[in-house]
Amino acid sequence: MVTFSEPPPVRRLDLGYFVRPASETGSGEPRVEPVLAYLVRHEDGLLLFDTGIGDAGPEAEAHYRPHRRPLQEALATAGVDVADITQVVNCHLHFDHCGANPLFPATPVFVQREELATARLGEYTAGQLVEFRGVLYEELDGEAEILPGVLILPTPGHTAGHQSLAVRAPDGTVVLAGQAHDFASHFASAQLARRAALEGVAGQLPGYPGWLDRIAALDPRRVLFAHDNSVWEPAG
Repeated sequence: MVTFSEPPPVRRLDLGYFVRPASETGSGEPRVEPVLAYLVRHEDGLLLFDTGIGDAGPEAEAHYRPHRRPLQEALATAGVDVADITQVVNCHLHFDHCGANPLFPATPVFVQREELATARLGEYTAGQLVEFRGVLYEELDGEAEILPGVLILPTPGHTAGHQSLAVRAPDGTVVLAGQAHDFASHFASAQLARRAALEGVAGQLPGYPGWLDRIAALDPRRVLFAHDNSVWEPAG
């Protein structure tokens, strides 16, 4: 049994990085992006949000040039073993988010039903990361409280079945947004667009995803991302 002395409820795990090619960045230059997972410590278990970069074959390797940090090594820095994880949540099933899922046979993996159905069609992710011996999916249709104070929220956009995780912490709600936005600054811009719309600013405004209303209702103190080390916090 693992014991902890007053640990933070959410801990970021560095699982490496990849190089997004210039053709995908919109800037004319490649961009190196971190791959981050999150360990959630709860009195009812240890939850892992995302599991890192998997092997999607030689074409993906050449395209993204990933550098992996083994999940076992990252968990060890938090005093945790793979066997200690009681639940897994993937924001979505692209290979850079579910790469170590096969380490968790018989561990519940929470996923939106639409996301799993899309992944099973092929040409979406690496099939061996989705279907492996002992896999145990908990398929969801929308919002679900999977532990007291731990809420899965649909945040479609990057994929139709993308989901985020809200965790009630002693100092307020922490939202693990995955790739709902690529960067904290993009999330901040969407938040301001929503604020301007609600305050009745005249003229054209940028759009924002409807799920921001649900996240705002949770009054988050921090929002964390899968490919950005920056953290969004409210200005007030």
